[in-house]
Amino acid sequence: MDNNEPSRAESSRPLPQPTLSSAQFWASGADEVLRVAKCEDCGAWSHPMPTMCRVCRSRDLRMTQTSGRGTVVGFTVNSQQWLPDLPPPYVVAIVALAEDDGARLTTNIVNCDPGDVRVGLRVRVLFERAIDGIWLPLFEPDPEFPDVDGPLPEPVDYSGLVRPMASSTKFEDRVAITGVGQSKVGRRLMVDPLSLTVDACLQAVADAGLELEDIDGLSTYPGAHQGGISEGGIMPVEQALNLRPTWINGGGDTPGQNGSIVAAMLAVASGLCRHVLCFRTVWESTHSTLVRAGTWHEGGGRATGMTEFRAPFGAMSAANWIAMQASHYFHRYGTDRETLGAIAVNARTNAVANPEAVYRDPITMDDYLGARMVSSPFGLYDCDVPVDGAVAVIVSAKETVADLDCVPVFIEAVGTQILEPLSWDQGTLTHMPQSLGPAAHLWSRTHLRPADVDVAELYDGFTFNALSWLEGLGFCEIGGAQEFIDGGRGISIDGRLPVNTHGGQLSAGRTHGYGFFREAVLQLRGEAPGRQVPNAKVAVVTAGGGVPAGAVLLRNE
Repeated sequence: MDNNEPSRAESSRPLPQPTLSSAQFWASGADEVLRVAKCEDCGAWSHPMPTMCRVCRSRDLRMTQTSGRGTVVGFTVNSQQWLPDLPPPYVVAIVALAEDDGARLTTNIVNCDPGDVRVGLRVRVLFERAIDGIWLPLFEPDPEFPDVDGPLPEPVDYSGLVRPMASSTKFEDRVAITGVGQSKVGRRLMVDPLSLTVDACLQAVADAGLELEDIDGLSTYPGAHQGGISEGGIMPVEQALNLRPTWINGGGDTPGQNGSIVAAMLAVASGLCRHVLCFRTVWESTHSTLVRAGTWHEGGGRATGMTEFRAPFGAMSAANWIAMQASHYFHRYGTDRETLGAIAVNARTNAVANPEAVYRDPITMDDYLGARMVSSPFGLYDCDVPVDGAVAVIVSAKETVADLDCVPVFIEAVGTQILEPLSWDQGTLTHMPQSLGPAAHLWSRTHLRPADVDVAELYDGFTFNALSWLEGLGFCEIGGAQEFIDGGRGISIDGRLPVNTHGGQLSAGRTHGYGFFREAVLQLRGEAPGRQVPNAKVAVVTAGGGVPAGAVLLRNE
């Protein structure tokens, strides 16, 4: 078959569900022409089709023919078998179109050895026919430019876009963290997730010196979801605890998982509540076991929502999505896998001392480098550990603290502003998306600086996430993480900035953000179950393995 001709075999990939706005895009390959949205007023190109122009906010957009050429600006060689009919290895890439590097497609690079793909590779489109008039745009190396790299988008400095404080007073000053709790955390516990939630909640309430009758608010992330990432949300927890709250909150559109804790702070600071119980439960390990055993049946169907433009190309995991940013970082700043490996080895070293951690056997750099690849540059130890478990946090009105038998921790500042495009592929390429904006916003709400932080609990769904937060928060310059980490010495318990003192999600288990918050509170109370940072007074916590995300600065005085 001529590789320039569209395939006549029907695709066996997961298929997108074309929407009213995306149908023209998925059909555009019928005449071998790639079409994306173009603004008729300012000329900016966008993908997917927006309602308003991303540059000038015009509503006058048209699906317009492109040259079909572009440049690879991020890629990953996927080695994991996510789909039965798409065997690895295969390359998932972000391609910036030649017409406008702000218009990008997540796609596959085909018709070449995966080892030949690089950031800067010039490529051209070809199409794979599916069914129902759907054509999948793939890309291959452009024979007209075999040795000439294409242009790359320049990084954006978001610091100048931070909004000034809306008020001279801070809501953070009116609240305190009075209690934390955690259920048993482990692999394949085969325990009802609601039971885990209740265990963590009861422990947090007792830790705060409260009774269940004192709780007048509930907040959680992500709410009533299934698939191993929630016990069911507010409804089953309220039914179990019978609290009669005056305020509830649950959902996924928050500044990271800990955004549900920030929402609780706002409810308390406003006077609507006095004590809000926040909770986060996962049971991914048990869920995947049930699915494999055939006793839990997942719904099938077309790829929709955020998966519409990823699943057809085998980009099934955040490992694929964030690995493409990591490849761009490696290309631009010249670091290597050993920098990520130092983060993984440090996490395991800390977990060895933590009796609550899921994985406590030490690993070396040789172990890290020798482990199987998942999605380059990520190997096994770059990825966090799916577990079952629940964590709970109590947010209380500050004036109640004197009457409670607890050790309070206070909120210095939050970082919640959205500065970067809320996208896995249309925005930030140099770092994990949404690590730069919230970090910049955090420091606008406090007189403290990065040098004042004693311990950092940085979301590490993947090692590159933690690296992104290190740089985004200003602990080192952009591109300077390799020197700062210093083979792990810079982020160890006795280093310049202790990072992920409990083992992080890489070794303690993926409690999805809340585990970092609890660890920060325990560190500031001098009660960490494993490695305690001496005289820790200020801690920063980040959450969100991508879009969206947030940061919180805590202090014990």
